[in-house]
Order: sequence, then structure tokens, then C-alpha cells
Amino acid sequence: MEVGIVGAGAMGSGIAQIAAAAGHDVIVFDKYPSALDRSRRQLEKRLGNLERKDRLTRAEADAVLSNISYTNELKDLRDAQLVIESIVEELETKQRLFRDLAAIVSEDCILGTNTSSLSVTAIAAACRKNPGRVVGIHFFIPADKVKLVEIVPALQTRSPITTRAQRIIQQWGKVTVLVKDRPGFLVNRLARPYYLEALRMVEEGVADVATIDWAMTSLGGFKMGPFTLMDYIGNDINYIFTTRLFKRTFYDDRYKPSIIQKRLVEAGYLGRKTGRGFYNYKDHSTNPAPKKDEELGRYILIRILSLIINEAADVLFRKFASKEDIDLAMTAGIDFPLGMLSWADELGIGFTVSQLDELYDQYREGRYRCSPLLRSMKKGAVRFY
Repeated sequence: MEVGIVGAGAMGSGIAQIAAAAGHDVIVFDKYPSALDRSRRQLEKRLGNLERKDRLTRAEADAVLSNISYTNELKDLRDAQLVIESIVEELETKQRLFRDLAAIVSEDCILGTNTSSLSVTAIAAACRKNPGRVVGIHFFIPADKVKLVEIVPALQTRSPITTRAQRIIQQWGKVTVLVKDRPGFLVNRLARPYYLEALRMVEEGVADVATIDWAMTSLGGFKMGPFTLMDYIGNDINYIFTTRLFKRTFYDDRYKPSIIQKRLVEAGYLGRKTGRGFYNYKDHSTNPAPKKDEELGRYILIRILSLIINEAADVLFRKFASKEDIDLAMTAGIDFPLGMLSWADELGIGFTVSQLDELYDQYREGRYRCSPLLRSMKKGAVRFY
């Protein structure tokens, strides 16, 4: 099967590598020859690193390279049976691309969008004659390392297309979850409280950045605290996504962006990539030490967990995804130590409801409203598993 990739940036190049490693003929399109050259060089470098670490042989690396070709002519994708785009997150630009692709490829070619924040349904609408072959296939950076891929059917997507796309991505060695076309999909939506409630506690003076990160890693078992993770992702990327989600959920309080992060973005303190974010990464820099107060740390952990559990329960209540996929998304997608619904069972549904109710009584804000599912489960004394 021939696979077309549109966009030779980091994400597109990573997807091309995965497809080529699975044995497909892959053709990467980008209108900028310099982007294609950079993609080729970076792929050779990544494969060379993997070879030096004994994660693949020279023959395997050569096979991946030989399976990929590059073009700046979109018409060269005409024989592809699957095309995945990974271009700028602008709806009109993606719609224009899909209209062009629909006129080039065969009628049975699957058209996949790697959008992380746009409506797959709106993108599919650009393919007026055959919108049912469009599906969201959302990888995470770095695509060659993160195991999870979200499969997001549009309102128009035909069931066989969803099934085919999911099967293909699984054959590439990925773990897939099926999620409805809703703002933020699954992982990015569920992860918002991890960042936003941490930011809220800094705004309130509950604890500083280092202490919150310490609580979540040392007491909660998370690999990265929320501020370390935001610096790793990039504060600009994290802030823009939160802002888009806030707007696309009709300004739901749960996704209200933080002025603290906005100021960091305005200052150019974007995280690791600029040498400064919530932490200073420049040579010989000294960052504040956390306050290792276990009572405070426990409060921080439970408050953030309660908000994420509530979000996960609400996603299940609204039938955006199955409970198994909700938990799998967070462990395979951003390496959380436990699925949130499983964690709710561990803490106790009643305990989580009481924590949310205390927060709501204190703040009277919609961000702390308890999911109807959690409240009904508390009454029935039932568990998720």
C-alpha cells in the first residue's frame, strides 16, 4: 500500500518514518523544497542514532530510507491508498488541501487529518462528493516514540473507513483509541486540568511551581510535573491549545486559560526551547527548591486528581469514548501512572465527589461542578471497574 504524507515538518516526518518502517511505500509532499531536504536529513540522523543504540540494524535503516520518496507536486500522491496531512492548524488551509486531494486521489483512498484541535467534521465537509472517507488520525509528538494514536471519525465518516484506518495504524505498532469528534478529542481534553489547576494554585499562592511539580511526581508518581511538562511541550503551544479549547467549548470555565502562562508567552519564556519558561534552563541557573511538606503535597495531588477524574467521568457520561479508551489514552498518550477512572476507583467515588463539592462550595465556579455520572455512582455505591 502506498501512503502519502502532506507536510514535512517534525510530525509529518515522524509519521512517514513509522509508515516506511511498517513496509509501505511512502511519498512525502511539501511545497517547500527546503522542508523536504530538512526532513530527509533529520530522518537520516534519527535512524543513525537508533542504529548506534542497537535499536535497528543498518539494513533496517536503509529499508526505511528506500521506502520514502519526496515531492513538491501534490499530484504525485495520486496512487496513494492512504493520505495523512500534518500541516498548519488552520481550518481553511486544511479544507483547501482536502478539496485538492479529493480531486487527485482515487475514490477509495482514505484521507486522514492529524489535526489536534480542529473539527474533523468541518474538514471532511470540504470533500463534498465523498466526505465519508475522511477521518481523524491524531498522532502525538514525537510520533515515532509515543504509542498512542486517536482515531476520530467525523460526523460523515463511514464506519468501514474508521475500521480500516484503525486497523492500519495498529499494524504500524500503535495503540489506538476511538473518540468522538469533540473539542480537544480525548488526551488533550483530559490533560487540561493537570495544567490549569496547577496554574490556578500558583495564582492563589497555595504553592509555588517547584512544590506542585514535586507533589505530582514524588507523591503522585507522574513522570513530569505540570510545569516541567508545559516547559517541555512549549508554553506557546500549550497556551494556544487551551485558548482554542476554551473558545470551541463556548467558553466553558473548565478550560479558562491562565494569565500566568499568557505573560510567559508574551515575554518569550516558552520553556526548554528558549532556555526559560517556568524554570530557567540556561547554564549555571539555579531554580527554587520545592517545599517538601507532605500535607500540602497531598492537598495539591488530590485537588488536581479530582479535577482530572471529573473530566474523565464527564467524557464517559457524554459518551465521547469508552471507559477503557479513556484510561488507555492517558497512560499510553502522556504516560500518566494510572488511568483516571481506575484512580477514581482507588480513591473512592464518594471521596472524589466530596473533594469536588468542597471546591465548588469554596469557589462557586463551573470548573468545579461535579459530573452527574460521579454523583449518581456515589449514590449507587458503584465503581468504574
